[in-house]
Amino acid sequence: MSKVAVVTGASTGIGRAVALGLLKAGYRVALAARRQDALDETAQMAGANSVNALPMATDVASPDGVNALFAALKAKWGRCDLLFNNAGMGVQGYLLEDLPVEKWLEVVNVNLTGSFLCAQQAFRMMKEQTPQGGRIINNGSISAHTPRPDSVAYTATKHAITGLTKSLILDGRKYNISAGQIDIGNAATNMTARMQKGVKQPNGEMMVEATMDVQNVANAVLFMDSVTPEANVPFLTVKASLMPWEGRG
Repeated sequence: MSKVAVVTGASTGIGRAVALGLLKAGYRVALAARRQDALDETAQMAGANSVNALPMATDVASPDGVNALFAALKAKWGRCDLLFNNAGMGVQGYLLEDLPVEKWLEVVNVNLTGSFLCAQQAFRMMKEQTPQGGRIINNGSISAHTPRPDSVAYTATKHAITGLTKSLILDGRKYNISAGQIDIGNAATNMTARMQKGVKQPNGEMMVEATMDVQNVANAVLFMDSVTPEANVPFLTVKASLMPWEGRG
């Protein structure tokens, strides 16, 4: 029987690429994001594999929404083998001292609380299903290591994702649940299109940054889930070779 996966933020970018990669590999995949039309488009892009897609509009920051997503998953396929916690957002155009608390809370609710809510529901299913267990992969970021200028909300949540990942690894052991984090740098998506025009560097200058094909991320997630159940990839970084990460400062 093919594996069952949940991908959040599956309507565009990294989430869409990973969802399509999983569908192509034979997974049955629940596609979650806020916009139903975009999720339906992701499913259609899978071609013949679209029969294994369950597009479901979901606000990951809503406990009721996440509960409904996993209830639908259980009703359709009865289990969850993989959760890719990918839904996320940032806030641009604000200095730290000018960031409205409402914007801060919006980022925290989606990036951190949303990841927790989905992981919690996945835990509950993976704990009770037969065979027991599964895998949770969180989308961290290069910002989980090193921030960009003017990114306090995004960076803080991505550092927190690392703490969430480590807690999932520890608390999941007794249920055969593994967890890992993929830290992604400059995958070519709509979100990173601005990098072709230049992004702010730590010294205040604007610089065009290199990007990489987003398929590299999909391949990396598939690899992380390909290891046998007694193995785990706790942290993996995949980035554009020429992006200025190692030399940020």
